[in-house]
Amino acid sequence: MKKTLCALAVGATILTPVMAAAADVQVYGRAHVSLDYLDDGKDYNEANLSSNSSRLGFKVNQKVNDDLNVFAQIEQEINFSSGGNDSKGVDFATRDTFVGLKSDSYGQVRVGRFDSPFKVARGPVNFFGDQLGDIRNVTRAGDMRFDERNANTIEYKSPKFGGGFNVIAAMSLHDGVYDTKQDPGETNADGTFDGTGKNKNKTYDLAVTYKNGPIDIATAYEKYQSNADSKGERDAFRVAAAYNITSDLKLGGLYQLSKHDNDVKNPDVQVYGVAGEYKLSSKTALRGQYLLRDVDTSDANASLIAVGVEHKLDSAVRVYANLATVLNDKGSKLTPWQQGRSTDISGVSGEDSTGLSLGFRYDF
Repeated sequence: MKKTLCALAVGATILTPVMAAAADVQVYGRAHVSLDYLDDGKDYNEANLSSNSSRLGFKVNQKVNDDLNVFAQIEQEINFSSGGNDSKGVDFATRDTFVGLKSDSYGQVRVGRFDSPFKVARGPVNFFGDQLGDIRNVTRAGDMRFDERNANTIEYKSPKFGGGFNVIAAMSLHDGVYDTKQDPGETNADGTFDGTGKNKNKTYDLAVTYKNGPIDIATAYEKYQSNADSKGERDAFRVAAAYNITSDLKLGGLYQLSKHDNDVKNPDVQVYGVAGEYKLSSKTALRGQYLLRDVDTSDANASLIAVGVEHKLDSAVRVYANLATVLNDKGSKLTPWQQGRSTDISGVSGEDSTGLSLGFRYDF
């Protein structure tokens, strides 16, 4: 970690003046930490310090002509709770890292590793993002994992049309380039296998978004092929929407349906719920949400309930307090704290898990 940060600092010192001569270069980051009290419903009930998707990054943008820009981003996760001093080690550029071209007339294309269009589609109701109570605690579990940041991705985003529509399509090639694994149905007519198996290591995304005035809607579909990762073939559909009823009150809802090729081990899952935000003042907001994870098998459902209040000290600094719980059936062991945060405390099957969080976020 120390070598990585040293190289980063030296590289930034040397290259920034050179790049700045030809392009707009921005150094940015986020320090997001929280002090939490976590209770798994059985043995663990302790205070905990978490770093919540804190990051350091570089953005570059350069004008090629009147209708074409080249842009790039390098982003690294920073763990403020441990300083990166852990046994897992830290790779460089672990978060959204890409390069691309954008045009007002034709849209934008980028390649790299970044949030999938499916993941981004939770945006309209992402009131507790990277905090205790994040909706991913019920939408992203086990082998039914979506909400990912896929490697080797090519993405196209259309220009805005129809008053607020965008279409986004992506394909992730992952790490393998050819599948030589014999799967059922890939044998020759004589029962032999010639080693030329089908390519099944891709992930496909398609999303349509609409944002105009008080309306914010996102729909997305994502499919993982059988060898795209270790979790098997699966697909999911998501729609999230929010509406500003007044300048102070926003209400939203989410629905997600996910299916797995192995529906015996991984039965179909639906997640649906509501969320809302009310501005008590120009700098203080009250938030709440309820989501139900409905699993197509007995005794495996879970409900996520979260409430919180956030106060902005200024445009860059905010503090908040959240209370969240997951109510688990006897076949479920989810928690409200494992997604988007460094906390790695597992839940207990059949036990309700609850957390109280006091957080601080500084964007620079």
